[in-house]
Amino acid sequence: MAHLPASGTQHTLRRGACEVVVASVGASLRSFTHSGRDLVVPFDADEVRPAYRGATLAPWPNRVVDGRYAFGGTEQQLPLTEPERGHALHGLAAWLDFEPVDKGPDHVTLAATVEPQTGYPWRVRVQTTFALGDDGLTQTVRAQNLSAGPVPFGTGPHPYLVAGEGTVDDWTLELPASEVLSVTPDRLVPTTLGPVDEAFDFRAPRAIGATEMDHAFTGLAPGDDGVTTVRVTAADGRGAGIAWDAACSWVQVHTADRPDGAADPSHRIGLAVEPMTCAPDAFNAPRYGFDTGLLVIEPGATAEASWRIFAI
Repeated sequence: MAHLPASGTQHTLRRGACEVVVASVGASLRSFTHSGRDLVVPFDADEVRPAYRGATLAPWPNRVVDGRYAFGGTEQQLPLTEPERGHALHGLAAWLDFEPVDKGPDHVTLAATVEPQTGYPWRVRVQTTFALGDDGLTQTVRAQNLSAGPVPFGTGPHPYLVAGEGTVDDWTLELPASEVLSVTPDRLVPTTLGPVDEAFDFRAPRAIGATEMDHAFTGLAPGDDGVTTVRVTAADGRGAGIAWDAACSWVQVHTADRPDGAADPSHRIGLAVEPMTCAPDAFNAPRYGFDTGLLVIEPGATAEASWRIFAI
């Protein structure tokens, strides 16, 4: 029997100068290169995916604080998958093995079902397509509610973008966001939404330097085409970008700081840029004084979002 890598079945896509490998566990973008240059931080096929690298996040991205929320008048308690902070992190699909539905040389569609379980007693079919085009790699997520009642839902990706040589400290960021969600320093519990301050204002491209971020941003400023674009570039002008439309009204940006600092080889080696259909802790939307963007999918209905990663 052939050995199945730890990250599952490998799906390789090629088009022009681009090569993408999608791993079936978590429908994870395992690698993406342009002319041999990494656009995202990769991981090995036979490696347990580290730090949600490239995972498809559903039925919620980011955190549910304390794993607790109420929906439809019923209290729910999710398993705490971020034990060091005591939250339910990044949904339930990240460790599902997605099966191929359609595949070609430059595209693959994968699907998995989130079954009813403790804390999320609904059935949701999650289908995602990765497609290489002349403009980069587009991922589309479609979620269908297979339950008898409405379900809360959110989605997003988790790529760590790579601009080029060096680390995050050496790169320039362009982030067209005017509002940032403040969080507590220890557990990253959302508190208030306000204007970006000098530290987090990257609306005009500038060096990231020593800035540390693990924050959600909104107040996004799309271009004339309705698309919001984040770019991270190296000194030579090359880099990577990610773009998305109004389906994702939030974006989490994380400078990949590790507790052991530079002693950890993964410290600040990529910039996580995660478009999200909803804010952190959106399942607890009533406790916040702003629109969290929580989606509610009616029985039989579908929600969809997409984003595109490209070379600069």
